[in-house]
Amino acid sequence: MLKMKIAVLLATGLLASCVDAQTNVEATIKKALEPRLSGAKIESVKETPYSGLYEVRVAGDILYTDKKGEYLVIGQVYDVKSSRNLTRERIDEVNKIKFSDLPLEMALKQVKGNGKRVIAVFEDPNCGYCKRLRQTTLKEIDNVTIYTFMYNILSEDSSVKSKNIWCAPDRNKAWDDWMIAGKVPPTTPAACESPNEKVLALGQKLRITGTPAIFFADGSRIPGAIDLKALEGKFDSLEGKAGK
Repeated sequence: MLKMKIAVLLATGLLASCVDAQTNVEATIKKALEPRLSGAKIESVKETPYSGLYEVRVAGDILYTDKKGEYLVIGQVYDVKSSRNLTRERIDEVNKIKFSDLPLEMALKQVKGNGKRVIAVFEDPNCGYCKRLRQTTLKEIDNVTIYTFMYNILSEDSSVKSKNIWCAPDRNKAWDDWMIAGKVPPTTPAACESPNEKVLALGQKLRITGTPAIFFADGSRIPGAIDLKALEGKFDSLEGKAGK
């Protein structure tokens, strides 16, 4: 019994010392790096299993440093044997969202075919890449439900267009008329309310820094426009994971 108590005490002390050591390293790294990150805050510091590097999370991105914060590594870490991009996998993991928490009532909803596959897309009405995505990939794909959040980050005119589209009698038609055909949405009464400000706050909370940004049912995201083949490939990979 005495031996067991001693073992427990030793294990507890060892655990506490490990926690303290990690806390000290995190504090050291934050103190050394934060003043050099242009005002950005370090969200977390985590020791990695490769080459004594520490993972530093900043604004949804990942940087690497040594335990004293004297050196900063900006780039991707690959597993040579498997050719896996470990940095990309880690960024995808930490930036995942809970899809069911998205306020879908603030989005346009378009159902194509059976609508079984679901995505949420954040787009600015004045974004050229968003228009290209809308004119090609999202126009061609079938059997999907598309929730479109009008995320106005490019100009004040973006907010004006989004409000006019939101307040139109047929929102989806007004959106496609503008994004696909270039038909400017008619001006709506000033009293009409839109979720513009709430969507902007949501996008900032989700660290969306550019449009388009596509979110999938598993919470993963793809930043930027993609072609039909890549989007179908992503859906196939999600179905494969669900079947396991």
